Amino acid sequence: MTGTDRFVDLPGGTRICYRVEGAGGGVPVLLIAGLGLDLTSWPRPMVDGLAGLGAPVVLFDNRDAGCSTRMPAPSPSPLHSVLGRSRPDSYDLADMAADTVGLMDHLGIGRAHLVGMSMGGMIGQTVAARYPGRAASLTSIFSTTGERGVGRVAWSTLLRMGGLPARTCAESVRKHLAMLRHIGSAAFPPDRAEEVAWSTGLWERAGGPRAGSGVPRQIGAIHASGDRTRELARIAAPTLVVHGDVDLMVHPSGGRATARAVPGARFVEIEGMAHHLAPGVVDRLVGLIGEHAGAAGD
Repeated sequence: MTGTDRFVDLPGGTRICYRVEGAGGGVPVLLIAGLGLDLTSWPRPMVDGLAGLGAPVVLFDNRDAGCSTRMPAPSPSPLHSVLGRSRPDSYDLADMAADTVGLMDHLGIGRAHLVGMSMGGMIGQTVAARYPGRAASLTSIFSTTGERGVGRVAWSTLLRMGGLPARTCAESVRKHLAMLRHIGSAAFPPDRAEEVAWSTGLWERAGGPRAGSGVPRQIGAIHASGDRTRELARIAAPTLVVHGDVDLMVHPSGGRATARAVPGARFVEIEGMAHHLAPGVVDRLVGLIGEHAGAAGD
């Protein structure tokens, strides 16, 4: 069943799609995807590299992404998103953290090495803070704390995030490649063929035009959670914070603020890395996560 989409219906009514890769008797690695991304957003060499550490790797679609439940609440308006506000009926990062722990319960996982990117880093932080016994370690990749003034999206990026959603697969792929040209890095360029294949699969796997329908609600969840700096001070799990120095989606100040907020956290800034798990940084990330998880122990 390795690599097969499976599903769990959580008590709150959310259905989560997940996969388990690799085997071994070590503490599992749990990968938490970012805004609008599904479980396939983790590069195959990264998943294989982490699985090679001798423990299962669990990947899943957050609510409102991939093959998991699309939530029934209306989406926030564009004005809500620009102003950093959420609807009163919005879910928040704590709800997404509860989904994560619910999946762990379903799989019989007591503790896991949590690895989250961007919004997934925020979810991982929330799990580690609110469910301290469940985090063997935490790795937060190009993420932030919710504090105003740090980790802000560049205005040039916000402008590109606007506009009508894609209506066709080809349009969706073009939009993805255009955004990647902006938030990617010349130092660590993407593989265009792989990005076309991935973005095509993302569209098809999520049911076509509905693929990005949950993004505004996920943004609303981030806004609804506010500044989590004080909560992050409760994290006891060994924490690694990784950020690139040319990130236009989450300013590097977000990573530095995260490392300051979590007691004893280690901060690694990668020169030339942007907001993308590019081929040139995957091996380094696997090495950093493996070293961190190994030092944390079981």
